[in-house]
Amino acid sequence: MAMKLPTDGVIWFNGELVPWQQAQVHVSAHALHYGSAVFEGIRAYPTPKGPAVMQLAAHVRRLIESSRIVNMPVKWGEAEFSDAILATVRENGFESSYIRPLVFRGYGQLGIDPSACRVEAAIIVIEHGAHFGADAVEKGIEVGVSSWRRVAPDTLPAMSKSSANYLNSQLVMLEAKANGFTDGIVLDHEGFVSEGSGANLFAVVHGQILTPGIGSSILQGVTRRCVMDLARDAGLEVLETRMPREMLYIADEVFFSGTAAEITPIRSIDRITIGSGKRGPVAEALQEEFFGIINGTRPDRGWLTPVHASQTAGVKS
Repeated sequence: MAMKLPTDGVIWFNGELVPWQQAQVHVSAHALHYGSAVFEGIRAYPTPKGPAVMQLAAHVRRLIESSRIVNMPVKWGEAEFSDAILATVRENGFESSYIRPLVFRGYGQLGIDPSACRVEAAIIVIEHGAHFGADAVEKGIEVGVSSWRRVAPDTLPAMSKSSANYLNSQLVMLEAKANGFTDGIVLDHEGFVSEGSGANLFAVVHGQILTPGIGSSILQGVTRRCVMDLARDAGLEVLETRMPREMLYIADEVFFSGTAAEITPIRSIDRITIGSGKRGPVAEALQEEFFGIINGTRPDRGWLTPVHASQTAGVKS
């Protein structure tokens, strides 16, 4: 699951492409001390026409919205970030990659008040394949419900993909690994199902596809929306609803969705076998369509932005 970092290549950093080793910040950067950063996770996939970025516009829009939610003004717009992402992917030359745009408060002053700290931005691109391993797509993974809860709506903003929120996710993941699971499922502040440590969750129960709604402190996942669209177009009913924990145990299928997770079946929860104990027919059908689109073997739904079809622009600030 960990993504290996390279030692060379380039990073887009505050408007310029710079060598990997030169993209550095000071140890007093505000984000390092107070978590004042937002980010995105984006994938570029190999297709017959070359690498293409998945849902570029939606991810960039969420990055800027995340910044707005946490009151962190960004001088780069959606077009500039999109061009910079494509340029960075091109320059690094990977066919399959994970893209990490980051907006953060840097050097300025030490203290909770961030207003004197410069807002900076970077785009990192690394080579990346299957997040949970190739076998997980078919065989699924084992997860456990965490003792940690997602934050309440009036504490931290779940709609912002904020770095500060991910301390919660780290604790969920560390607990899951300590208990022998691949990942954890988090409940919301009222005890209803929320999501995984870094992925949204779906359950197939009595012929319906259920997924927690925005009121359960979920991040509104870009891949989550893709899965919902695919399911509804296939004639499947998708219901956004509150889900009690025990509903997971009686589900025919449960699966994660996310940029890194893609569509990953869950074969057991709290060591209780889900369905047949492997990928179910709904997850398999959704995977077939999803992977066909991102690999360029099925018609695109407007999800993919070819990397080499766009001219480098917006690289200098």
